[in-house]
Amino acid sequence: MHDLISVPLEAGLVRGALDLEHTEQGILPHRLPAWARAQYPDGQLAMAESQLSGVRVVARTRATVLELDTFRTTMVYRGVPARPDGVYDLLVDGRLTAQASTTGGTVTTLDMATGAVDTETGPPGTVAFRGLPDREKLVEIWLPHNETTRLVALRADAPVTRAPAPDRPVWLHHGSSISQGSNAVSPSTTWPALAAAHGGVELVNLGFGGGALLDPFTARAMRDAPADLISVKIGINLVNADVMRLRAFTPAVHGFLDTIREGHPTTPLLVVSPIHCPIHEDTPGPGAFDTEALREGQVRFRATGDPAESAAGRLTLRVIRDELARVVKQRAADDAHLHHIDGLTLYGEADSVDLPLPDRLHPDAAAHRRIGDRFAALAFGPGGPLSVG
Repeated sequence: MHDLISVPLEAGLVRGALDLEHTEQGILPHRLPAWARAQYPDGQLAMAESQLSGVRVVARTRATVLELDTFRTTMVYRGVPARPDGVYDLLVDGRLTAQASTTGGTVTTLDMATGAVDTETGPPGTVAFRGLPDREKLVEIWLPHNETTRLVALRADAPVTRAPAPDRPVWLHHGSSISQGSNAVSPSTTWPALAAAHGGVELVNLGFGGGALLDPFTARAMRDAPADLISVKIGINLVNADVMRLRAFTPAVHGFLDTIREGHPTTPLLVVSPIHCPIHEDTPGPGAFDTEALREGQVRFRATGDPAESAAGRLTLRVIRDELARVVKQRAADDAHLHHIDGLTLYGEADSVDLPLPDRLHPDAAAHRRIGDRFAALAFGPGGPLSVG
């Protein structure tokens, strides 16, 4: 085996991030810029935006060995089985070729009954890919979509160069944990990653677990980010966080879209309403952990609101779907590049019977694939609102 060459981790090797922070443990990619993160220092959002859904290390090389040292941060819940270690997907010339995981880093354990937090810190870990084809190729290491990951060092047994800028459209997408990839098995198999691969577009994924709340700073980040195609998936977090009523929701949607349009006045912009979620179709939030399930070591969610209060403006998924359709129709009269997809066409009531949400909130791996396939056909396919043909 040849000696491995140290490869500088420069910004041109990282795609899908809006910011790179240099820390003591390594380079921490972010999916929100620093000024946006400073406007609301919320722990949940900070964790979600630093979990690197859609972020990848991309290069050209003829190396047969690649090693990436990383320092991860993970969250586990006491009494509940830990999630599997985050997965790194290696794509060679666009094809999934290998997968690996690592250990070490910081593990934070939360006791949901008492609120107690314990933290253990270990050394960086290494993911290694060997036996790669001995030819010039495009390699992409997709970083875990459910772990905060600092990049420490990159090594290879042949020179590594920055890949040319992609010649395909950049798709900027914003959504909730479903868009981030909760319950997907690996970063290149979240529904947005699958849809991007089918659609032949370059993904920038601003799907934030618990963070699709029509935050103005997210809209401004999208306004300022380069994009050829844009989509926003709105709804589930507004219900399960119970952050606003219908009176506030409608102008907030208008304001969010107005801000995006300031930077992208004619870019195709697609508004996607929520997929089917039985617990919140007619029952407002807030959502909560199902304590009975937790006692059995399982994670499930429940809705705690009163369905009768939807008449007074409490949000449910049905209310949001109807209002989003109305808002987009109204705006589209003056915006020919604004479009709408009903989330039920991606995952509807029949799908919830066939592929039920395992925790009552997030799709499983098979449902991610179904949603990704359908989105690609509806949005990127011939005549679709984000068609690149």
